[in-house]
Amino acid sequence: MAIKIIGFDADDTLWVNEPHYQNTEKYFLDLLKGYATREEISSALFKTEIENLELYGYGAKGFILSMTETAIRISNRKVTAEEISKIIEMGKSLMDMPIEILEGVEQVLSQLKNRYKLIVVTKGDLLDQERKLRKSGLAHYFDHIEIVSDKKEKDYKTLISHLGIETKEFMMIGNSMKSDIFPVLDIGGYAIHVPYHTTWAHENAEVSPGERIQFKSVSKLSDVLKIL
Repeated sequence: MAIKIIGFDADDTLWVNEPHYQNTEKYFLDLLKGYATREEISSALFKTEIENLELYGYGAKGFILSMTETAIRISNRKVTAEEISKIIEMGKSLMDMPIEILEGVEQVLSQLKNRYKLIVVTKGDLLDQERKLRKSGLAHYFDHIEIVSDKKEKDYKTLISHLGIETKEFMMIGNSMKSDIFPVLDIGGYAIHVPYHTTWAHENAEVSPGERIQFKSVSKLSDVLKIL
């Protein structure tokens, strides 16, 4: 491998994220239980989130708006101002969650920093992701921070061009097969999958990358050091 730059996903690769969303959704389901079943509300929320991705993108603000829209729909416009207020407070609490660094993160970053150029490649709301990175205390490990609206092939091609390297000189490390692994492999880069026990349904990928020389999967982030 002639790797020069390693990109790290942020949410659920460097720090805990999805469990906070799932806990917030549980509170949301409890709040609206008088209007429909938990399964109906959860399904309606997921549908609304997916429909709104083109408008709001990824992140907590879009989640708040999708919860609000779902509440209006599922209640047949009977949701109260007090309930809407509670939804907004849920969203604000979500954005103010403490940052919990995942095991092995600082060990890996500190050992790789002097050997490679390290960057963060994350999607979501700009202010929210900047806030999380600042609160994490990890920013000093990275030479560049890239916050994008999505992580598809074209987004990685643009990033790699901006970095001034070839795709074969780039490696991405992350927990999402859909966002962190397949797009990078498909343009000729390297990727290491670090599964996280909780992943948003939209990020799940049912297909396998197969036997690709550019791909590795590890059980925990510290195993990356054995590969590199």
